[in-house]
Amino acid sequence: MTKKIRTLIVDDEPLAREGIRMLLDTDEEIELIGECADGREAVHVISEQKPDLIFLDVQMPEMNGFDVLAEVCDAPLSAIIFVTAYDKYALQAFDVHALDYLLKPFTKKRFYEALERAKAQIRRPRDRELDSKLLGWLEEIKREEKYLERLVIKSAGRIFFLSTEEVDWIEAAENYVRLHVGRESHLLHGTMNRLEARLDPEKFLRVHRSVIVNIERIKELRPLFHGEYMILLRDGTRLTSGRSYRDKLQRLLENF
Repeated sequence: MTKKIRTLIVDDEPLAREGIRMLLDTDEEIELIGECADGREAVHVISEQKPDLIFLDVQMPEMNGFDVLAEVCDAPLSAIIFVTAYDKYALQAFDVHALDYLLKPFTKKRFYEALERAKAQIRRPRDRELDSKLLGWLEEIKREEKYLERLVIKSAGRIFFLSTEEVDWIEAAENYVRLHVGRESHLLHGTMNRLEARLDPEKFLRVHRSVIVNIERIKELRPLFHGEYMILLRDGTRLTSGRSYRDKLQRLLENF
């Protein structure tokens, strides 16, 4: 009996997920292992389930398809069919890197063409060159991303913009990060790793797995034990660095 192709659908639009699911239902080679409505859920499922094939929406809020792949790039890469509303000019990037995509809205014919190509890729011996090409493309995208200058905050039924320069320090809060701004604090959905990657390293420094500091707010560093530091901010806040972040703080000191 032919091994089933374990397939995951990732799209924030319920109707889009339903459309792909209905098209896959007719294919006996496909085993649908799940559907994800956002990027964070997708990272968890991909890491745990390791699907053979992923239909991955590019444009999702908070964590897009490229962010998802960047988070799971250490794991063996699955066959991926990108689902996107990008215009045809932007799609040239997919063609250049030999990656398949479905341009919304797509026809049944186009869907099954992409599915057959993915099946052929899965049946072949693993293509390390294609893996390298995809990872290289993700690095290109990451380099082209601008550092965040503003953050969108949703609080008490209102939405407002916060300049990153206003943030004093940031701490992890389960599935959120807490932004400390003067006497106020705001929750933002996301991870420390993802936010750190989007902040300018010339302005923000990760000093602990749960803490990022605005460098301009640091008043004093006091050495403690085993490579740790007590970090005193201008507003009197006291933070403690993690010993594994000692080198980062030492480099900061060397630059002054």
